[in-house]
This record gives sequence, C-alpha cells and structure tokens, in this order.
Amino acid sequence: MSGERDEHDAPAADRGAADRGASREKRPLLERLGLALIALVIGGLFGGMALAALIGGELFLAVMAGVGCAMTLWLGGLTLVRG
Repeated sequence: MSGERDEHDAPAADRGAADRGASREKRPLLERLGLALIALVIGGLFGGMALAALIGGELFLAVMAGVGCAMTLWLGGLTLVRG
C-alpha cells in the first residue's frame, strides 16, 4: 500500500495500447493480398451502388456510396503497402 502501481494495476486499455506499439509485425503477403482482394470486391459493390443511385436520381445515396467505395479501396491499398 505504498501508493506505487505496477503494470498489472493499469487499466486494460492502457496495457493494450502499450502492447500494440511494442510488437508490430507485418502481415504475410498472402494475407495482405487476400484482404486487398476482399476490399476490392466490396469497393466494387459500393461503386455499383453509387452508379445505380446516380442513374436513379438519388444524389445523396450516390455520394454516400461513392465515399464508401473510396474509403474501402483506400484501406485495401493501405493494407498492401503498410501490411
């Protein structure tokens, strides 16, 4: 009861943040390619939805689906580059 805290007294969120920074490893190439392929398929679905909504005159839905497409493809690209 001296007022000192050790690593086991820290909240779980603090321990998790420290652990993530210490042991960061790159994903294997096959896993990165698989994740990027999944992102490409989902991005294509978002892009198709954006195109269909634009043709149908639903501008808000088209913009939202377009943003979803861009974000999904961006994240898929980051998965390949950063691992």
